[in-house]
Amino acid sequence: MERENVVKSVARALDIIELVGRSKQGLGVTEISKQIDINKSSVFRTLATLSQYGYIEQNEETGRYRLGYKFLDISSRLLDSLDVRAEAQPILKELELETNEVVHLVVYDQGEVVYIEKLDGNETLRMHSKVGKRAPVHCTSVGKAILSHLPMADVLSTIERKGLPAHTSHTIVEKEVFLNELAKVKERGYALDLEENEIGIRCIAAPVFDHTGSVAAAVSISGPTLRMTDERLGVLSKRMIQAGEAISKRLGY
Repeated sequence: MERENVVKSVARALDIIELVGRSKQGLGVTEISKQIDINKSSVFRTLATLSQYGYIEQNEETGRYRLGYKFLDISSRLLDSLDVRAEAQPILKELELETNEVVHLVVYDQGEVVYIEKLDGNETLRMHSKVGKRAPVHCTSVGKAILSHLPMADVLSTIERKGLPAHTSHTIVEKEVFLNELAKVKERGYALDLEENEIGIRCIAAPVFDHTGSVAAAVSISGPTLRMTDERLGVLSKRMIQAGEAISKRLGY
C-alpha cells in the first residue's frame, strides 16, 4: 500500500473511533458511513480490522459497534506512566515567569511533604527548601493544601504522630484551630502559610489531583512578606487555583 493510502486508512480509522466513541448505544455500518461520508464497504473493512485488534467491538444482538476494552488498557497504562513533575513543569514555569517568585511542587509522604521541584524566580529569596528535602505539613501552605483533601482519619493520624510543633510564633499549634483551618482551605481551594514555617516568608498553595480524584501533590508560590502582601495573596489565590487545576488536568483529573 502506498504511503498516502496508508495515511488515509489511519485517518479513516481514527475518524470512526472518534464517532463510535461519542455514541453510548453504538453505531451501525450504515450510520457510520453516512456521518463520515465513506462507502459502507470501506467502513466495514476498517471496523473489521479495529475489531481484530480489540479497539472496536460489535454487539451480536444489535449489530452495532462500540469502543473495545483495549482503550481501557491503553488509558490505564498512560495514566500510570504520567509523571507529576514532568506534567507540571510547563505550569510551574509559567508561574515563575509571571511572579518572579519561588515556585514549589511537593508530594505527600508519611505525614510530611517532599519537595520534588523548585524554580527560584528572578527575585532574591533565601529559603530552606530544596528538591528532595522534607517539610512539615501543618505549617506549610503545600502541606495544608494536601491535608485538606485527605480523609479525616489520615489527618488525625498525622497530627497524632507528628504533632503541631511551633516553628515560629505564627504556627498554628492547637488541634481544633488547625482542623478549622483545613476546612477553610478545602472550601476556598487554596492554602496560606503566613510566616508559619519561616519568619519573613509567606506562601500560597493549591492542591493537585490525579486521575482517580485523589490529591496527588501541591503547587505553591513563596516570597517575602514585603512582596507577598494580603492584596497580592488575594490576586494570586485565583491564579494558584487555576495552576492546580491545570496540572490536575494533565494528570487525567
